[in-house]
Amino acid sequence: MDQNAPHWNQILQQFPQPSFLQTWEWGQVKARYGWEVDTKIWQDEKGTVQAAALILIREQKLPVIGKKLRIMYVPKGPLLRNWYEPLRKKVLDDLRVYAQKAGAVYIKIDPEIITARGFEGNPDYESDKSGCEIVQQLQLDGWRKTDQQIQFKNTFWIDLKSSEEDLLAGMKQKTRYNIHLAEKKGVSVRAAGLDDLDEIYRMYAETANRDGFIIRPKEYYLFVWDSFMKSGMATPLLAEVEGIPVAGLFLFHFADRSWYVYGMSTSQHREKMPNYLLQWEAIRLSRTLGCRVYDLWGAPDTLSEADRMWGVYRFKEGLGARIIQTEGAFDFPLKRFEYKIIQEALPRILAVSSSIRRRQIQNELTG
Repeated sequence: MDQNAPHWNQILQQFPQPSFLQTWEWGQVKARYGWEVDTKIWQDEKGTVQAAALILIREQKLPVIGKKLRIMYVPKGPLLRNWYEPLRKKVLDDLRVYAQKAGAVYIKIDPEIITARGFEGNPDYESDKSGCEIVQQLQLDGWRKTDQQIQFKNTFWIDLKSSEEDLLAGMKQKTRYNIHLAEKKGVSVRAAGLDDLDEIYRMYAETANRDGFIIRPKEYYLFVWDSFMKSGMATPLLAEVEGIPVAGLFLFHFADRSWYVYGMSTSQHREKMPNYLLQWEAIRLSRTLGCRVYDLWGAPDTLSEADRMWGVYRFKEGLGARIIQTEGAFDFPLKRFEYKIIQEALPRILAVSSSIRRRQIQNELTG
């Protein structure tokens, strides 16, 4: 990485809605856990940065054939001032050359190219013609839409430019009621510190075990949280009842955007609706930090009660958030035979890893 942390992050802030997954800090996290990390910028003849990318490369061992294959990933990137030629062609061609020199089997990118707001059939649905055209062009250029997503394809945004009164008015009546109920029932919310991280992880592990999702080992989260907090780019919030933590969330904030990425809760005092007050305080804090958008990080792929994230959809929609649709990740195979092997083997590898990690989480909670 030929930049330094302040310089790289300043470059990112020149782009509309840059992601915290492109920051120097995220690169340091990935470097700690086995990824080679690099940064690259593209400038015009005047020296103005027109595109940027945090590049990750790692070896993936396939147990079936006992061979290590290298993959390249640009999380929530690359960032471009515009996605039309000649800039798009220059950036993507350069990334392909970079990947070939690195010996990568394929490149995965998941830039935030918005294709629609809302779900089709809903009154607020709005297709994004420009985004759809860019997606079509990527496919014509040889990039493949893939089912193997790293990040969520869709998310929810809350526009923070409105006043607090208007933000509350834009919520569902039941959501406003639950916020006031939490206050009335004695729930309080405070910004947590580094000494609260062990407790926050314990709640996160309990949440994962209860709700059936897989999380990484404790050391990973403590490093991520510590790094971003010390860089002034994350604030954990804790909801407490009589001084006892019952729920929490981690608020990342960078440039003019904040993200709700990690949420956790215990089984205690759930009837007091602490999660609703947590979200309201996260919204208020985001506005204080100068953020214009609050990203609730994750939404269903389809508007269906059968979707595993239907409950999440109802909760986030109640906060007055709007669905933002993208096409998610695209792959560009450089070695087609090896790429096919990875695509077939990865689901099985992930299934085995998830089973092992699920047992580890249960042991952490009972040990």
